Amino acid sequence: MPRPDALPNLGPVSRQMLADAGIDSVQALRRLGAVAAYARVKALHPRASLNLLWALEGALTGLRWQDVAREHRTSLLLALESLQEQRR
Repeated sequence: MPRPDALPNLGPVSRQMLADAGIDSVQALRRLGAVAAYARVKALHPRASLNLLWALEGALTGLRWQDVAREHRTSLLLALESLQEQRR
C-alpha cells in the first residue's frame, strides 16, 4: 500500500499530521477524501491551515495545491462546514 509521501504536495510535516490522525496510506486518504482527512488532522492539530486542505485535494487530483481552483476551494469549504455541522 503506497504511503502518502507517494503523492505530490505532502511534505514531512503534512505526512506526520496525517499519520497522527491515523491516515497512513494513500488508500486511507482516498477513502476519506480531502475534506474528512483535513477535519481529522485539524481536530488533532488546530493550527493546521487551509493550505493543507488544498494540498490534500491537489494530492488526490494530481494538482499542485496552488492550482486548486478558487471555485473548487469554495466547494471544499462548504463540504467541510457541512461535515462539522453533522458532527455537532
